[in-house]
Parts: sequence; structure tokens; C-alpha cells
Amino acid sequence: MSGIDFDRTTQRYLALSDDRSAAGPARFYTLSLDLNQFQRTANPGSAGVDFLSVVALQQPGGSYFGLNQVDPEGLRLNPANGNLLWSNEGQRAAAGFQNPTVREMTPSGVYVRDFAVPGWYQPAGSVAGNQPGDRGVQNNLAFESLTLSTDGRTLYTATENALVQDGPAAAVGQASNSRILAFDLSSGSATAEYVYPVSPVVLPPSAPGLFATSGLVELLAIAPGEFIAVERSFAIGAATPGVGPAGQTTGNTIRLFHVDIRGATDVSSLESLAGASYSAATKTLLLDMSDLRHDDGSVMALDNIEGITLGPVLDDDRQTLVLVSDNNFGAAQFTQFVALAISPVPEPAAVSLFLVGLAALALAKRRASSPR
Repeated sequence: MSGIDFDRTTQRYLALSDDRSAAGPARFYTLSLDLNQFQRTANPGSAGVDFLSVVALQQPGGSYFGLNQVDPEGLRLNPANGNLLWSNEGQRAAAGFQNPTVREMTPSGVYVRDFAVPGWYQPAGSVAGNQPGDRGVQNNLAFESLTLSTDGRTLYTATENALVQDGPAAAVGQASNSRILAFDLSSGSATAEYVYPVSPVVLPPSAPGLFATSGLVELLAIAPGEFIAVERSFAIGAATPGVGPAGQTTGNTIRLFHVDIRGATDVSSLESLAGASYSAATKTLLLDMSDLRHDDGSVMALDNIEGITLGPVLDDDRQTLVLVSDNNFGAAQFTQFVALAISPVPEPAAVSLFLVGLAALALAKRRASSPR
């Protein structure tokens, strides 16, 4: 599950599968989550998690996506018309280049339209992206995120890391400048871009040269120009706290940041950030999820968290946040739902609600066994 959103009308959730039509057609699920059944334990089971239906994504013309023709990542419901908005990461690989896309579909998966992604996001040049003149997204580091503004007029996505022409990918000791891309929801046109500074890999891999990455994997709009960002850092064998179902550390560090683009420079006129002067979006750490504990004090193991949504409001008026992990269909990974509660604080410091009010409410994990 790479993206998740909450439908307040039906009180159900929509979740996008990160399947490139390998285990079945690219698809999204409708599910219900009963947070009252979640448990703060290392083995919470799947109580309260119920998959209700599945819908395949359609291409223009009505056909389903073939194997490796799409990489679904972000999903949001447009409450104004009931349609779904979704992002596709694209590809920069020896098997071929695919442009990243943002699209709209009906609740039955029927294609409606494409949003106008600027040409400098399209991969061009070498596969490695390290030759003069190369441009566009880096492989598997593109449109992971998607969010709709609180007024429903603007759709945002972001690259997980920098475009090739903008700078290097994140690594141990190395940050990366991703771009937040804004669209006018009505016209589908791109309207602005802002630089988001992705943090370096948090913990190194267990041996030099092993795979490690850090990236912006999700955005959630909370106020005009303000977001919660999910950053995921992963390194093979990293000494992360908590042990997963496979009996080993997961290598994942998941952190939530408050992000503000109101003072950032609109860089939509810059096809390359190299040598340019600009102000990036500001970010403030809200929560390092490695700090979360079960009721017995043990550390919560974290899988590859990639989705976040505002969930239902609790009886005590606390707002919930619900997160989900993408298990990559890996035997050593797990699908994980995590629910957090936001404790309100007095005005006027409304943003403090997000800066100091995050607290663990409950969690549930479910191994990969979803309906097709």
C-alpha cells in the first residue's frame, strides 16, 4: 500500500497498491479500519482491518496497465466530485524510460484526464543520469506523494529526490533537493514549484557500498501552504530499533516534518536548480517514529511507511493520523497500519498542534494477504 486517503462521507479508506501489474492489475482497495481494535503490541494481528473491494486502474481507452507499464504511488479523493487523483512514479531504467504522471479517474477506475507535468521532469539522456545534458526524474525517486490543498483548489505532488539536472540523490551524509509541484485542480495546469530539502540517510548500511536511500515519500496538506511530510530513510542492515516479524531490524527510519512553502521561492521558471539562487521550503521535525513504544515499553518496528491521511476525529475531539507501509511484496517485510492522535493546544499557536501534539494512539500490522 503506497497511498491512503480517508473518505469522511463513507468513513472508509482508499489505498493504492504499489504493484506494477505483476501480482494482478494495478489497483486500489476500499477498506475499513476500526481503530478501537488496534493494539500497541509487537504482534497486534489484523483485527480491525477489513478489505472490502478492489478496483483496477484503467488507461485511456479502457485497457488495464500491462506488466511494468505503471508504478502507482500517491492517491487522494477529490470530495468535490468523488473522483480519485493518483500519481505514477515513472521509470528511468535499462528496460525503458517512462514519464511520471498525475491523473484523475472515476471511482470505477476509468481514466478522466492527465495533469500537465512540465517537460523537465521527463527522463532523458543516460540510464544512470550522470552524463552532461541528462535531465528528468531519477529512477524510483519521482512522484511518491500526492495531496489536495485544504481549499480543494490545488493539487500537490513532489519528487522523492532531486531531478537529475538539479543535483545528486540523497545518500549517507548527502542531502537532496526535491521539487514540490503544484497544479491548478480545475485546469490541470502546473502553477508553481518549490524546493524541498530531503535529509541525508539517517543510519548507514551495515557495510560500505550496500544500498541506502532517503526520500520524501508523502505530503499531507494541513493549512494553506503548510503540510506534514513523510520522509523515509532506508539502509540495508542499518541498526534501526525494533525487530520485524522476520526477526531482524527493518532498516527503516520514518520521520514526520511540518513543511511551510509560504516563504519559499517559486522555481517553476528554472529547468535546472544548478547555480540558481532561491529559498527552499522550511521544515521542522514533528516526530521520529523510532521513538514510538508499545505498551510494554518495547520499540515499534517500522516498515516502509509511504502513505498518510487524516483519519476520523475521536470522541475526545483529537484528530487522528493514519499511516500505511508499502511492503514491496517482500517476504521479510509487512504491511503496517499505524494510527496517531493529535492533541489540540490553545490558540493562537494553531500550528503547535502539529509541532507538539503528536502522540501514539495505536497500531496494527498485517502480512501481505490482500484480495485481488
